[in-house]
Amino acid sequence: MSGNRVALLTLGCARNDVDSDDLASRLNADGWVVVADADDADAVIVNTCGFVESAKKDSIDTILGQADGSKPVVAVGCLAQRYGDELAQALPEADAVLGFDAYPDIGARLRAVAAGEKLESHSPSDRRKLLPLTPVDRPAASPVLPGHGTRTRLHDGPVESVKIASGCDRRCTFCAIPTFRGAFVSRRPSEVIDEARDLVAQGVRELNLVSENSTSYGKDLGDVRLLEAVLPELGSIHEDLRVRLAYLQPAEMRPGLVEIIATTPGIAPYFDLSFQHASPTVLRRMKRFGGTEQFLALVQEVRKFAPEAGIRTNVIVGFPGETDEEFAELVAFLEAADLDAVGVFPYSDEDGTAALDLTDKVPEDVIEQRRIALVDLVNDLSDARAQRRIGSEVSVLIEELDESGLAVGRALHQGPEDGDVTVSSARRLSIGEVIRATVTSSMGVDLQAEV
Repeated sequence: MSGNRVALLTLGCARNDVDSDDLASRLNADGWVVVADADDADAVIVNTCGFVESAKKDSIDTILGQADGSKPVVAVGCLAQRYGDELAQALPEADAVLGFDAYPDIGARLRAVAAGEKLESHSPSDRRKLLPLTPVDRPAASPVLPGHGTRTRLHDGPVESVKIASGCDRRCTFCAIPTFRGAFVSRRPSEVIDEARDLVAQGVRELNLVSENSTSYGKDLGDVRLLEAVLPELGSIHEDLRVRLAYLQPAEMRPGLVEIIATTPGIAPYFDLSFQHASPTVLRRMKRFGGTEQFLALVQEVRKFAPEAGIRTNVIVGFPGETDEEFAELVAFLEAADLDAVGVFPYSDEDGTAALDLTDKVPEDVIEQRRIALVDLVNDLSDARAQRRIGSEVSVLIEELDESGLAVGRALHQGPEDGDVTVSSARRLSIGEVIRATVTSSMGVDLQAEV
């Protein structure tokens, strides 16, 4: 190794982005210099995603793309945690495969790898067993929870994610995340608020609160309604700050929480509701609750408080046993719900999930037909909802400026993946500025607006 420069390459979700900031802080404290470009680095750490097959492939391809022999390449993150020594054996191109427990001394581990040492990869285990299900009596030596420490921002800009919890206590049959992320553990409110204030002092004007299940926040601290108390305090940190909440579990939504999100100054009236399906019978096979009736009632409750609120969801098509009638119920629900954005995902078997052993699998060609049909439908529905915003006034956080000075940002109803707003103005706008503008036209979920 010719120096102490390290590049962090991050794949996957916003939670992984926070984890990489955590790693960057630990590396800096141990004498490493974190650089943006892997070509300028003496070592590379790939923070992998292990959620679904396509994400796993992207992670492996990234590792292979960096493993040219010129520098050590270390795999961390969810894929490394989930498969451990199995991944190390299958991917000898990686110089080390390290789990979450290696994070506290990541600098020393990386230095050892760079010196030619062969580190032993961990043997994966179900991390839900590290802490009991809530309520939690936290042991003095609790397991390492990535993203719960200090952080060094790896990118500029006025938008940042803040992790409020890790892990999940639910047992959805299609999801393996709890096995490698562990039981649900909330961060203390003081930690979250202090980090938020620090980020706002650095110019951040939108905070995305992330976790595996944000509606569970506080239950392990003895207060299932703690989120309702923390949100107003976060929203009052700065007059131009907007706080956006991600990963809401519909079965855990409470009337008080709906009202707080929809009406509190500084909190974006935005609801990222993980419906996954609408047929009660499919949802029971998923080990989830609710159905069309309950979900439409929740949507109506949101719009009672904030008619212009943004509502997005993800749905899975082709779950084992899904009949034509059950799929038709999902279609009918989406038509009635009139959501702003919908992610459509085809079911696929995942290692370590209960759904892997379910019978009556839907043929792949049927899954693909249903996926295409649903994508076409939700595109039309989302387009129509965006068109109905023409003539309305929106609050836009400016995130980008092109060479001509044209500004692009997002309105309160738009999450990071839910479209954007291109703003025309007589004066040059600035990144990080929050402006009011009138929507003049739409293209898909994207809007055009004028100051």
